[in-house]
Amino acid sequence: MAVIKAFRGVRPVRHLVEQVASPPYDVLSSQEALAMAGNNPHSFLHVGKPEIDLPPGIDLYDDRVYRQGAENFRRLMADGVLFQDPADCLYIYRQRMGDHLQTSLAAGASVDDYDAEVIRKHELTRQDKEDDRTRHVRELNAQTGPVFLTYHARADLDARIEAECRREPEYHFTSADGIEHWFWVVSDPAWIADVTAIFRQIPHLYVADGHHRSAAASHVRRMRRDANPGHTGREDYNFFLAYIFPHNQLRIMDYNRVVHDLHGLDAAAFLQRVGEAFDVAPADSGRPERRHEFRMFLDGRWHRLSPRPGTFPADDPVRSLDVSILQENLLAPVLGIGDPRKDKRIDFVGGIRGIGELERLVRSGEATVAFALYPTSIDELMAIADAGRFMPPKSTWFEPKLKDGLVSHLLD
Repeated sequence: MAVIKAFRGVRPVRHLVEQVASPPYDVLSSQEALAMAGNNPHSFLHVGKPEIDLPPGIDLYDDRVYRQGAENFRRLMADGVLFQDPADCLYIYRQRMGDHLQTSLAAGASVDDYDAEVIRKHELTRQDKEDDRTRHVRELNAQTGPVFLTYHARADLDARIEAECRREPEYHFTSADGIEHWFWVVSDPAWIADVTAIFRQIPHLYVADGHHRSAAASHVRRMRRDANPGHTGREDYNFFLAYIFPHNQLRIMDYNRVVHDLHGLDAAAFLQRVGEAFDVAPADSGRPERRHEFRMFLDGRWHRLSPRPGTFPADDPVRSLDVSILQENLLAPVLGIGDPRKDKRIDFVGGIRGIGELERLVRSGEATVAFALYPTSIDELMAIADAGRFMPPKSTWFEPKLKDGLVSHLLD
């Protein structure tokens, strides 16, 4: 059963929250982060992307980057931009993007639960990225980037969170991207005890996004535990910063692919090869209408691709994913892309950028062919995690993104 913990969060003073709140560290390049935060000394990008305060071109894994992040975090606290709550709290974070509304509970999630598979994963991680997040947490003595968790929705938990949302929020602002944000601080011990007890009835949490951050929390806890002869299991390093959402409020968008060449084929030969596993027909738009339907943009035209019966195992929760069908029946055998995580010939385009971005990339010559996919569902994600399996890379794109800097979790 899931264990959560209230904690004394580090967060912005109210009048500076809009200047502090920033996009997650992993959705911006260093150049984009510098353009966004270069003239804003309060931006949390100075903590999450500290290379922007160092010479251009510095290796992102250079020791100086981590030291700079820690220095910037301490500066924001020393200057009174950030402060630590005096008592343990839980936090509620609500976002509105268009007509989509989602509300999470920010809490300390248990590393023990992560290690014991009470918190289930659906993606493999890369060692270099685990090491990067581990080093960042160790240098800052804090988790500043939340892990995005979900659970099967419960009406009793929804009701308790919604009751708190009737109060005046601590923060309320609309960010430059048009997303509206609310943030509540809950210090009432009775409410915290009640919500914590409900979580103990939830059998599993699921990592929606943040596999490297949660893995890093496990690494750091092991290091702290091994170095602490008085370890009890209740120290703050046994928990990690998480925003926990009910599954029925999440919005997964399509995660599309563009490829830079046709692997030595001309367009006619390529289409013939594609037709070996897919029925190919003209399409008047680039938006797939259902699961197991793809759209392909080539030579200025959209095509509808439908996988032929028997080209994928329908009863396999991983290989029947649309991202798997495309990879195993087209990207690998036709375009020679065996490992999409490492192949430089393929790029991934989150659905938030729109179908028009796929057309633009091909028309401009930056890519040769583009593939639009139907979004993976949260039910597919949970079923794969429950089966102990892993999704292919770049299977899910969640929107809206969580802002960094609204609350951080100190390890001691």
